[in-house]
Amino acid sequence: MAIKIKVCGMKHPDNIVGVTALAVDYIGFIFYEKSKRFVGDANKDYIKGLQGVIKVGVFVNANLTEVYRKIEEFELDAVQLHGDESPQFCAELKQCAPVTVIKAFGIDPHFDWSVLDAYVGAVDFFLFDTKSSSYGGTGMRFDWSLLQQYKLECPYFLSGGLDADSVQDALQANDPRLYALDLNSKFEVEPGLKDVDLLARSINSIKK
Repeated sequence: MAIKIKVCGMKHPDNIVGVTALAVDYIGFIFYEKSKRFVGDANKDYIKGLQGVIKVGVFVNANLTEVYRKIEEFELDAVQLHGDESPQFCAELKQCAPVTVIKAFGIDPHFDWSVLDAYVGAVDFFLFDTKSSSYGGTGMRFDWSLLQQYKLECPYFLSGGLDADSVQDALQANDPRLYALDLNSKFEVEPGLKDVDLLARSINSIKK
């Protein structure tokens, strides 16, 4: 199966046009107010009307009411939970909202992989990112050899400092559970504004 591509941290309509024209599979909008890529409500109608791409809302420790509201307001297709959300929270969201549920985890050498067990069945995908206090967007890559400790069958998105060079390294892992590459800060002119030409070259190399 071909690796899917997610571009996260989008904000500006013109930039979104350029990125979606690259035939990406997922596009992410961050609803965490402390993020430099916080999307706000300014482009709600534009995002709501986007077609041909899976729209992902990224949340950090939001309550279910807030998540449900954003799903409806922006017509989100998927939700990425990047905080300390419990398996019960994920299961309730998955049961009550018509969205794909992605649960993100920050990885470092001390990560306890057994915590993932309780999320099996409550989420559709995991996302593995570099552990940080800012909940992602660090531009730093974690030690991918740690993924050898991942023993579950649930497919995952790989995030954390992916750039034009390392995307090919990620593909060399040949892990059938690797579902998608999550591209963000290393493909930016500034937070929330993507370099479309750089993305185009990298996406072409991934799809070859």
